[in-house]
Amino acid sequence: MRVIFLYFVITLLQSRKTIKDDFIIVQIYVDDIIFGATNENICQEFSKLMQDEFEMSMMGELKFFLGLQIIQSDEGVKIHQTKYTKELLQKFKMEDAKPMKTPMHPSITLGLDEESPNVDSTMYRGMVGSLLYLTVSRPDIKGEHDPRLKGSVTLT
Repeated sequence: MRVIFLYFVITLLQSRKTIKDDFIIVQIYVDDIIFGATNENICQEFSKLMQDEFEMSMMGELKFFLGLQIIQSDEGVKIHQTKYTKELLQKFKMEDAKPMKTPMHPSITLGLDEESPNVDSTMYRGMVGSLLYLTVSRPDIKGEHDPRLKGSVTLT
């Protein structure tokens, strides 16, 4: 019922002749809705239609979403993840870690260290997942393929 209503609202807004050259973009993630349009009236109309159908509140201009910080100005929109990255460093107790191009020298061979305590697999998976999200959502972090190591990726 609600999906049909949302489709109806978007179709209604896109088909009106008074907004023929304008458009609206709607992003839904679980229970969050982000929308923007080329015309302020479209945003206001969409907001009213949604609030009439659903219990919702308007949070104002988008500033933070899924770890992305958004800064909107006359020059354009800037997106960065400074806060998310700092939170990751704190969460995994790495605030004092030195930045490096590669985590270790490529010629070092890893072996089993039976003297060290076992790694917390939950924390490890959390680290890997957080880093994967960070690299997927950051187009400026690129992976380089090392031809000597088939299938490996080095972050730069």
